[in-house]
Formats: sequence, structure tokens, C-alpha cells
Amino acid sequence: MELNEKLFKALANKTRLAILHWLKDPEKEIHVVSCQTIQYELEHFGGICVGDIVQQSGLAQSTISSYLNMLEEVGLLISERHGKWTYYRRNEPAFQELSSLIKEEL
Repeated sequence: MELNEKLFKALANKTRLAILHWLKDPEKEIHVVSCQTIQYELEHFGGICVGDIVQQSGLAQSTISSYLNMLEEVGLLISERHGKWTYYRRNEPAFQELSSLIKEEL
């Protein structure tokens, strides 16, 4: 499957879209943990812990992990592993490229 097809397939799921929305402004959008915890994760680990995203979604960890992997595979997310935990953040340059792709191609 071509990258653009994979990209749009990744965006074709409401939970994956919600994850991207939550990670755009996690301090405002992720409500399952305190704002101080989110700030700490961002400052010390460069992203939001998978467990926080799982709690926010209310879905199984395995489902969210597959969604996060798909979003990372198409370049919309970046992950960092710290010990046994993985932290995710948006890849903002990829969103700029996506905007250009939509403007130019669609």
C-alpha cells in the first residue's frame, strides 16, 4: 500500500483522530491525569505515556498500542522509550506536510 493510502487509512478512524487531537494540546485535552503529571511527562520524557492515552480512550491497551503504532508508521507520531514506558508526541512537521499534500493533491 502506498504511503498516502496508509496515511489516509490511519486518519479514517475516530479514535486515532481523537488521539491526534489529544496530543495536539495534552495539558488541555487529557483529563484522566493531573495537569502537573502531563507537564512532567512532556518536560522529562518528551511526550505522553501510553497508559494515559489508554485511560483517556477507555479502550484496551492492545488496541491503543496498535493505533499508536499505525500513526507512528505513517509519520504522524514520534515515540520515545524510557525504561519500560513509551511516550508519544505529534510530529508537527508531518502535519505541515499533510496540509501541503491536501492543498496540492486534493
